[in-house]
Amino acid sequence: MKLPVLAAALFALGLTQAQAQSCEGNFSVVGTPMLTGLTYKTWDMVPKRAPARVLKDLGAAVSAEGFADMRIDNATSSVLAIQETSGSGRPQHLRITARKSGSGTRVDAVFFIQQGQVASESYIRDALCRVISGAQG
Repeated sequence: MKLPVLAAALFALGLTQAQAQSCEGNFSVVGTPMLTGLTYKTWDMVPKRAPARVLKDLGAAVSAEGFADMRIDNATSSVLAIQETSGSGRPQHLRITARKSGSGTRVDAVFFIQQGQVASESYIRDALCRVISGAQG
């Protein structure tokens, strides 16, 4: 009985099921630990904010997470950064994009680590979602 009510509420708000999920719910990992590189992905919506403003706030949030060589690329509406924490000289790469979607902005975050490197899934999920929430205004 609750499902039809939820579906009707989402429909009334103009949201699809995917848009109703949270950053944490959108999180996924592709790859095999230690055997291949790993790609951590998530996304979320930032309502009623333009991509340019969201991008600026994302840059500040990425810096607060300790990433180095961070740059904002306005042409691609993205924040690019690296992180080298293992002492191996093999950096991990972060790319976050902010794109107009309806009356808000969709933020996609992708974090890549190289073959042979490992990272806690829960830590990466939490860090990516902290960055995205930093753009909520």
